[in-house]
Amino acid sequence: MTRCLTLLALTTALATPHMAAAQEITEFNIGVLGGENAQDRMTNNECLRNYAEEEFGVPVKLFTPADYDGVIQGLLGGSLDMAWLGASAYAKTYLTDPEAVEPVLVKTNLDGSSTYHSIGFARKDSGITSLDEMEGKVLAFGDPNSTSGYLIPSVEIPQEGYSLEPGDYFADVKFVGGHEQTIVAVNNGDVDAGVTWADGQGEWEDGYNSGSLRKAVDSGIIDMNDLVEIWRSKPIPEGPIVLRKALPEDVKEKMTALVGGLIEKDKDCAYGVAAGETAGFMPVTHDAYETIIEVRVREQSKDS
Repeated sequence: MTRCLTLLALTTALATPHMAAAQEITEFNIGVLGGENAQDRMTNNECLRNYAEEEFGVPVKLFTPADYDGVIQGLLGGSLDMAWLGASAYAKTYLTDPEAVEPVLVKTNLDGSSTYHSIGFARKDSGITSLDEMEGKVLAFGDPNSTSGYLIPSVEIPQEGYSLEPGDYFADVKFVGGHEQTIVAVNNGDVDAGVTWADGQGEWEDGYNSGSLRKAVDSGIIDMNDLVEIWRSKPIPEGPIVLRKALPEDVKEKMTALVGGLIEKDKDCAYGVAAGETAGFMPVTHDAYETIIEVRVREQSKDS
């Protein structure tokens, strides 16, 4: 009898490994990076939350911290299991703790590329059409941990001859909190120009195919005909979807497969998660972000 019970237990364990693995997590927490208001972030990612909850059979929650650092600290502290980070936010996370997270997927554009741009923009009725016309005016950045909202323009704009020291060329250079806040500040005339992210593909009137401008158009916050592009960065590597390294391997595999197949499963859901039109999500590794990490290290050394 003992031998039979032992064989039965062994057979059951071998036949249902996914059940044992599922018991290794009791919840799954997804951090949604800042850039738009919390309610819109929750709405755009609710479908993914629901699919993940169905997949794992445990509560899945969305967290929308006020700034980028809230998501970064959640990943570092282990209270968040997954997030879509910008390249600079990933660099900060990695430099703080290389073992905290691993990149698994990256969003692709409709043409199959995985890059985007920092876009400088102003109100059309301001008469500003380039950075040459920004002398003595106010430039807005979003979040210090944003790639397109700060890191890349903070490097490339000075390289083009425009000092970012307040009072040198621009009357002031300020942080306003995030991509949506930057768009609203420019649109309302609170600042003269700002920078945000977009894939740079498609039509300006639509806010391009994806990015914060597209989100703002979809939300009815802006009419792109009221704005004008005044600057564009070189292509920036799209930020990674990361998972906490300490998660069970089967959990990481299932979540990666879920997001990787989202465009086929639910195109509308993929649109919301990807901030606009996308060809889907493809695998990515840490190597894709070595250059951004090097840039971040150089910029941090200047500040220290």
